[in-house]
Amino acid sequence: MLILKLSKGRISAKRTPELHHRNRTNISRLGGIGLAASLMGCALIYFCAPFTSADKVECQLIVTLAMAMFALGLWDDLRALGARRKLLGQILIASTLYWGGISIENLTIPFAHEKTLQLGLWAWPVTVLWIVAITNLINLIDGVDGLAGGICLMMMILLTIVGGGINCVSYLAAGMIGALLGFLWFNFPPAKIYLGDGGAYFLGFLIASLPIISSQKGTVLAALIAPLFALALPILDTSIAILRRGIHGLPLFRADRRHIHHRLLAEGISRRRLVLGAYVFTAFFLFLGLAIFWSHGAQLPILFGFGLLFILIAAGRLQFSREWMSVGRVLGNSMARRSEIQYALAQTRWLIMEGSRCENLETLFDDTAFVADKLGFIGLKIRMMDTERIWQKLEYNPNQCWFIQPHLPGQDCHIEFTAPIKTEKTEESLNMTPQLDERTFQILADLLTEGWIKSIAAWSCQSGQPLRFGITKN
Repeated sequence: MLILKLSKGRISAKRTPELHHRNRTNISRLGGIGLAASLMGCALIYFCAPFTSADKVECQLIVTLAMAMFALGLWDDLRALGARRKLLGQILIASTLYWGGISIENLTIPFAHEKTLQLGLWAWPVTVLWIVAITNLINLIDGVDGLAGGICLMMMILLTIVGGGINCVSYLAAGMIGALLGFLWFNFPPAKIYLGDGGAYFLGFLIASLPIISSQKGTVLAALIAPLFALALPILDTSIAILRRGIHGLPLFRADRRHIHHRLLAEGISRRRLVLGAYVFTAFFLFLGLAIFWSHGAQLPILFGFGLLFILIAAGRLQFSREWMSVGRVLGNSMARRSEIQYALAQTRWLIMEGSRCENLETLFDDTAFVADKLGFIGLKIRMMDTERIWQKLEYNPNQCWFIQPHLPGQDCHIEFTAPIKTEKTEESLNMTPQLDERTFQILADLLTEGWIKSIAAWSCQSGQPLRFGITKN
């Protein structure tokens, strides 16, 4: 409650909302503060406890670096750092964990006659990759109220059991269970507060680092694979997203609204049903992860098969399997639109740079219309506050065109694109204007919308003026 009150005052996240965020209201992204404070409290009690424990040094290192990861994400919540700076910060924090003695040094493969694979010089990159990957995995799944928080809660339950007694892993994980239950009270749909990058990075780092301590004390592969099974949903979603962006020619880590939860919301599934369904999915894989740990990895092939079967059944129920199985068609369509997408990326980069150079938003709108024309659109409408501008290339039949109004989060702004449907008849009626298939139209509209958002943010930063047409820089 205190964080919510502070968020309504001077202490609030002020970074420009991003296109892939679906929240329209100004909801605080400072939920990670409460989780970080809870960890500090748990750590203080653990350090002052009368019983002795050999892992207090490891616990101190993990808590310190978790707070550093939280600070990195919080900084990005308040003022966007950029992907490269965030990645560099994550690598430095993960490397510090390795240099502090917490690392993945070897892998014991239980179902291969207990063969141990010594990593040697590969221990550093493997440890860093593990930490950075899991940290960003939690951040990527944080797209729906209560989703990331609930999955992290289940992960902490798993880590409490995997820790196996009164030690750093079990104690910190158990403490975070209580903190997450309190957070979910305010984060479950409809959310009053979000994790933000600070909270997501913080939880992701804990989920990635705590199993390494457990792996150093037992069966290495089982201790690391158990969390991977529990994270099956975000791993599956992220893998599909990276594959999709790669074949489309988009940046691999570019945020978009094509994640599984975005698509289910677009089909009319309520946020509560979606989140509860994700909990059931994660709980099933949590059970598989526990079974792997308890069997020391001996049943991994069988349990992996059960998991794969469960994913295929779920995909069939949600009508995703048909799309996943048509690999040839998807690849063909994607390769055909790669050049158009690469051209659109170049055009939007130019538009973003123009944002800081234009004298007024009318000029910026003209530049946006120019790019829209280049991309094959025939209509553009932008409304900001009580002002509106319209560009239309030619007269058109609404029955022969695509229309889309991309969601602009946190903005008093609306944008609409029009493009001709790709048919033989429209090619003649629209004077040979390039026609777009629906998926290409959606991607290009998203790219141009993102370019417009970033360009007006740059203009506003330079001018210090409100975002409305008719205003010129001072």
